[in-house]
Amino acid sequence: MSIKAIIKRAGGASTVARLLGIHHSAVVRWEKVPDGRVVALEAATGIPREELRPDLFKRTPAEGVGG
Repeated sequence: MSIKAIIKRAGGASTVARLLGIHHSAVVRWEKVPDGRVVALEAATGIPREELRPDLFKRTPAEGVGG
């Protein structure tokens, strides 16, 4: 997911900034969600960390699925 799509899904740059307690201009400059903001953004928006930063967090198969 692109950073623009993430920000839009989270409610816009101003919303993301308010949720994280940072300045709007910081969010606008992001090329990707900073690794130090991933967990907080996940908690504030419900967007899984695997979607926010798939390069850092990998989805794992659900345990017990398929047998």
